Amino acid sequence: MPKVAEKKMIYGNRQRNDDDPFENLFARLAQSKFRSSFSLKTADKTYVRDKGMDKIRSHACDFISKRLAPAEPLNDGKQTPMRGHPVFIAQHATGCCCRGCLEKWHRIPKGTELTDEQQEYVVDVLMAWIEKQMKTDTPDTDIRSEDQI
Repeated sequence: MPKVAEKKMIYGNRQRNDDDPFENLFARLAQSKFRSSFSLKTADKTYVRDKGMDKIRSHACDFISKRLAPAEPLNDGKQTPMRGHPVFIAQHATGCCCRGCLEKWHRIPKGTELTDEQQEYVVDVLMAWIEKQMKTDTPDTDIRSEDQI
């Protein structure tokens, strides 16, 4: 399988840049208060480190093929939990959580099953976001000090 940077794909009328294939997408997502509010917490990062990126990619492929790829996914718009796995968080952060968001942010139309190439694109987006998150120092606001317990 070629690396993301070696591919040139066009979705809608947006061409991916070889240097940073998701630069434009991530810039647009950063303008959204909702999308930019997502980040991996310490526990999520630990999970990614423990499992490794290959296993996380495998999970992403599985989640996308089962929950997003069908033409009419079960409970579309509500099928992606807001927490519980780094891929779920990445899906919300990148607009890959439901077919409506996928159409809005990535111009991949609803109503038809995702092709293998489209599924690979979505997984590449998710993994690029997770990789960026793994390089950041995100304060973990959900951990309370002992005197608060």
